[in-house]
Amino acid sequence: MNADIAPTKAPHPAPTRHFTLRLSATPRGARLARHLAAEQLHTWGWPYDSKANHIATLLVSELATNAAVHGRVKGRDFRLRLTFHPEDATLRIELTDARPDHRPPTPGTLPPPSPDDDSGRGLLLVETLSTHWGTTCGDPYTKTVWCEVVLV
Repeated sequence: MNADIAPTKAPHPAPTRHFTLRLSATPRGARLARHLAAEQLHTWGWPYDSKANHIATLLVSELATNAAVHGRVKGRDFRLRLTFHPEDATLRIELTDARPDHRPPTPGTLPPPSPDDDSGRGLLLVETLSTHWGTTCGDPYTKTVWCEVVLV
């Protein structure tokens, strides 16, 4: 018996989502990066009170603070870029600053902070909470510190 069977269409993959903005390389810019990242994640479907939003926002906060403190050049901004890949639910967080000469240690080589230090734990949090992270220098004027995290 012959039957007409309509070919099944493969579902279109969800598009990759992007969010990019430039902020002042100041503590205020870092704080704004954190708030805007939380808002963008909420818009993309991860509510403010979700674990995914909290983790991603913490990662943005740590990288943005480093960009404002260690990557600051007077008169130059830093750039925040979020890229969500729906096929594997991965969020890539990138912070680009104007100090390519100030590179952080490579992943896996971060020294433990002294118990007496009030700072120096940001990249340890990034290394612990993200699936992987690193630094790239695409031109002689900037560096990008990035990390990726699976949003579940």
